[in-house]
Amino acid sequence: MREGHVLHLELHCPDTGNAVTEEMLDDLLAVLAVPDPDVRVLVLSGAGDDFCLGGDRTEFADWLDEDPTGRGIRIAGDKARRVCEALSAGPAVTIARVQGRAIGAGLALALSCDLRVGADTAGFRLPELALGLPTAWGGVLPRLIHEVGAARVRELILTGRAFGAAEAYGLSILQRVVPEDALDEAVAAWARPVVRRPEAALRVTKALLNSYAAPTRLADPSLLDGELMAAVAAATRRGRHGGEAGPVQGR
Repeated sequence: MREGHVLHLELHCPDTGNAVTEEMLDDLLAVLAVPDPDVRVLVLSGAGDDFCLGGDRTEFADWLDEDPTGRGIRIAGDKARRVCEALSAGPAVTIARVQGRAIGAGLALALSCDLRVGADTAGFRLPELALGLPTAWGGVLPRLIHEVGAARVRELILTGRAFGAAEAYGLSILQRVVPEDALDEAVAAWARPVVRRPEAALRVTKALLNSYAAPTRLADPSLLDGELMAAVAAATRRGRHGGEAGPVQGR
């Protein structure tokens, strides 16, 4: 939905908690890959009770059944990287509006946005390791380390524990926490001054912020995220005993 210079982009599969599928990635890329120059603010939200419950595990399992080497995971992983890069590096200021849970890929999508506001009841988790997968979706790991810090990220990934909005704010995963019924006004309060900024100055300032942040990051191997996920998922499945379905069983 477009409102002046503000574009609202909604993950709209509430029955599955907006689990990320390849079709959803294709839909996001159709909007993000060729940005509208008149859009100065892009708001990313999720329909229903949750922002996004992560990648669709049923689809992952189907891909491994079709090709045990993980070709489908590699293809989707590349699309995920392109989506997250478009959110973070595109000319529009991106705002994540987070309610309910943001898990795995959902956290990665939110973290790719410039500004992130969450409901005080929002919850977060990085469960990939418990699922037999590396934390390698959409370039989330280098961004987490840069914005949160290596020591804290290490603990969140290795334990896979859930954490709430207050802790997410303390970790800079969220920049603002409000009651859920105040989310729309919080988004609007950020969007209103941004759309009044001169387009060229806004675009260049966002590019400068990204450029100055880049040298402070560790080496960024996100181009390999799809390869890493596919290789580990395939190896984990081969290593399972007793005929289990593998690391990415259905939801």
